[in-house]
Amino acid sequence: MPYEERAGGPPASRGGLAIDAIDLRKRYKDAVALDGFSLSVTAGTVCGLLGPNGAGKTTAVRILTTLLAPDSGQALVAGCDVVADPRTARYRIGLVGQNASVDEILSGRQNLIMFGKLYHLPTASARDRADALLAQFDLTDAAAQSVAGYSGGMRRRLDLAASLILAPPVLFLDEPTTGLDPRARIETWASIKTLVGCGTTVLLTTQYLEEADQLADQIAVIDAGRVVAQGTPDELKAKVGPDRVETVTRKPSLDEVFLHLTGHPATTNQPMEAA
Repeated sequence: MPYEERAGGPPASRGGLAIDAIDLRKRYKDAVALDGFSLSVTAGTVCGLLGPNGAGKTTAVRILTTLLAPDSGQALVAGCDVVADPRTARYRIGLVGQNASVDEILSGRQNLIMFGKLYHLPTASARDRADALLAQFDLTDAAAQSVAGYSGGMRRRLDLAASLILAPPVLFLDEPTTGLDPRARIETWASIKTLVGCGTTVLLTTQYLEEADQLADQIAVIDAGRVVAQGTPDELKAKVGPDRVETVTRKPSLDEVFLHLTGHPATTNQPMEAA
């Protein structure tokens, strides 16, 4: 089956939502990971999922990507129930984690062809898809080069390309720029913006609040297993209000919003430097 058909199907669920999670709950023995987690993400947008360590971000992403079953609740991703039909859902989502998934010994093109074959694409289709993605992510000149010689930004772009072999409508990015230098981070941001411009929906978890401010159309703040606030960056800043910051002449930062909503400082936030 061609990758276009595998990635086909309804692009969104209720009301144009690409991600629609309702009252998800998950407990690990005596620890509650999710406690009524609900999240809606409009198709073709970026949603930043922010929260302190232990808030439930990882559990939520694992459930939405079919890697973990909830105790209760429902979640639709690209119109597919991730619990009732995880096999179909996996063909409609891409996932990029913190660690590179590509093989350093192989070339960039060999990596993408390998991923295509893992998805059971015919060899010719896998090669064609690899070439298209290398061009999309500006990696054609390095296609025959071993990944061991790639810069951090090039490896991250290759990771993104590998997650898009089947052209999934929804992409999950779990702290995709952790460990990258400022230049590589900016390159990754540009690639994400290009994907969204082509209609891909992105759920982004990040520890860098400036990254969420730069990329996200909507931000959802999770604390103690549930979403405590959701809105645009400006809407969330307005919730804090000028009476809660040092002066009335500036908008509060996302760091201040984060502290106000969760009671935790954004200790892992790192300011961007000029590339």
